[in-house]
Amino acid sequence: MKILTTLGVMALFIGCDSAKKTATETSASATIETVETTVKTIDFVNAVELKEIVSFLASDELNGRDTGSEGIEVAASYIETKFKSYGLKPYFETYRDNFEIGELSAYNVIGYLEGTDPKLKDEFIVIGAHYDHIGTAKDVNGDTIANGANDNAAGTSGVLSLAKYFSKNKTNKRSIIFTTFTAEEKGLLGSKHLAKRLKESNINLYTMINIEMIGVPFVGRDYEAFITGYELSNLAEKMNDYAGENLIGASDVAKKYGLFKRSDNYAFYEEFKVPSHTVSSCDLTNFDFYHHVDDEVDKLDYNFMAGLINKLAPVLEQMANAPTQDIKMNE
Repeated sequence: MKILTTLGVMALFIGCDSAKKTATETSASATIETVETTVKTIDFVNAVELKEIVSFLASDELNGRDTGSEGIEVAASYIETKFKSYGLKPYFETYRDNFEIGELSAYNVIGYLEGTDPKLKDEFIVIGAHYDHIGTAKDVNGDTIANGANDNAAGTSGVLSLAKYFSKNKTNKRSIIFTTFTAEEKGLLGSKHLAKRLKESNINLYTMINIEMIGVPFVGRDYEAFITGYELSNLAEKMNDYAGENLIGASDVAKKYGLFKRSDNYAFYEEFKVPSHTVSSCDLTNFDFYHHVDDEVDKLDYNFMAGLINKLAPVLEQMANAPTQDIKMNE
């Protein structure tokens, strides 16, 4: 399928806001009412907003967001524009953390929010998700585009929403780096590059939270999401304490398949040896379209996503503001 030019697609997502405003506000109000009946938390993001982000990133026009492709350039420009609109600063010289993969140009997209406390601002939290996908997959009824809605436009929408929340409120005492990684699908190369670069700069990393595949809920479990490497630190315990409920659990499936080492949290654990985990609501027992052309926008539950992100925000806020580093690796 023909790819829109970067300029053309950027004009599309910038220009569509005013045309959609009335319908979006009406739909958003209805969505918030639905979410508020089940979620006792702040409601800073709603299902409509999340679906708009996922719909852009997982559109056919981006052709599966393969690293080095025109589609991922469009996605990167979209994320960069979002970070700028929130008032986030670049952490490096620009929002792009550039590196090469053979002859391919690759780039993580990074926004930075300095902490408000004179001492705690020297400690950092990294909140990330990969925004790349695999490009194309096995043909199904003439469709070969692997849109990657759940994997991982969903997680990217979570990072963007949290970046918007924190940049608006500016209540974080610790500094936060918001990052979207490229080349996760090529061997976690984006996160490896960034983790090494941050380690070489001697950053004081407190913890790293990676958001991966949060587009569908579990059925029959007493928690909403799990963390990989659950037993390695007290992160889940502290997140549940902050949430005041059993928000985060453990997944036996994730442990069986070693998912702790298979997403972008792992490079930060390797470099810093601090709690670095992936938050997810999908361990592949509740989603049939992993690396499949049917990982499409219409397969996701946006009300669930909004509820989860609205609960994560105050949890991460308490993490950013705790007077001491309460989250630790288990011995």
